Amino acid sequence: MDNINILLIDDESEFVETLAERLELRGCLSKTAEDGESGIGMIASEPFDVVVLDLMMPGLNGLETLKQIRAIDKTLPVILLTGHGSIKEGMEGMQAGAFDFLMKPLDINELMEKIKLALNKPSKG
Repeated sequence: MDNINILLIDDESEFVETLAERLELRGCLSKTAEDGESGIGMIASEPFDVVVLDLMMPGLNGLETLKQIRAIDKTLPVILLTGHGSIKEGMEGMQAGAFDFLMKPLDINELMEKIKLALNKPSKG
């Protein structure tokens, strides 16, 4: 699963930079955005295979960002992350079109499994 192009959207800059490095060590190409607006702009201008999106961000939160991502691309897999939220918020995200969600602190191997599953999922539409 080399060269998976992943966009990481999370306002915690140290977390997202570390996650990008760990994903790159596993053969993924990672770009980062520190807020929903920046992430949406990147999605509108370049292709990504998967988005990993934090639910709890200032400004445009993860659910609002997800809805705008869906307006741009209905099939782009989005995996939600939450460290502050609840399972309820993760389920709301899935109802809004997310592929899945994970709780922080994150297990990188579990995230890689979710990414692989998301890329093998047949597209709806």
